[in-house]
Amino acid sequence: MAKEKKLPRHKSVYLLPNLLTTTSLFIGFLGLTWAIKGDYTSCALCILASCVFDGLDGKVARLTGTTSEFGVQLDSLADLVAFGVVPATMTYLWMLEGYGRLGLMAAFLFMACGALRLARFNVQASTGSKKHFVGLPIPGAACTLATLVLFAEYIPASYTQSVLPISALVLVYVLSFFMVSTIRFYSFKEISAFKAHPFSWMVTAILVFSLVASRPKFLGFIIFLGYLISGPIYTLFLLSRRGSKRLLRDDTEELG
Repeated sequence: MAKEKKLPRHKSVYLLPNLLTTTSLFIGFLGLTWAIKGDYTSCALCILASCVFDGLDGKVARLTGTTSEFGVQLDSLADLVAFGVVPATMTYLWMLEGYGRLGLMAAFLFMACGALRLARFNVQASTGSKKHFVGLPIPGAACTLATLVLFAEYIPASYTQSVLPISALVLVYVLSFFMVSTIRFYSFKEISAFKAHPFSWMVTAILVFSLVASRPKFLGFIIFLGYLISGPIYTLFLLSRRGSKRLLRDDTEELG
């Protein structure tokens, strides 16, 4: 009886990143069904879980050396569903439906800008800087809306019917604009700082984890909102620093 040939290790490992991407897609689809049923908390948790698997598939692909063009395209399609269609549908049914066409267009704009953001990322991935993202990443935009749903329980009931809907509407438009803008957001992919001070970063990570674990629904939205605000500040800092360097170089050339 002929022995069954085993696939080379790299052939079998190749499936793992795509399985993680498919898991992210399935969780996003599951969240969509809960959004349609009106269970927005479960939908928000699904978006956050999809974000975890979306981060894992890329890490696993790089660690195992199994990155491929097929995996990149599959990841983008999964991201469009999990972080574009699902949060747009969730937010529309949750808070934007009362605004009629304005709310409908806000939800569609979020999904469309997410698709444009993914397309631009795929085009610029090989040439762009790894230190920062150009435009808000679509998982960050989706998680901001998801954590807003979880944060809503801390908002007084008197503001839930008046302030929260308009805040959600404005936030959706802001997130849509940020995704297609040229605002720089720190990517946390540069590990030189972590290597230089590993113990300090480990202690900081433990403290942040402990803090978030104590009040995850409250602090989750605060953290993503802080990341959203950090983009314009980070961009202004970069532009001002580059402008000062360019001015110094021009002055040096004139003196020379």
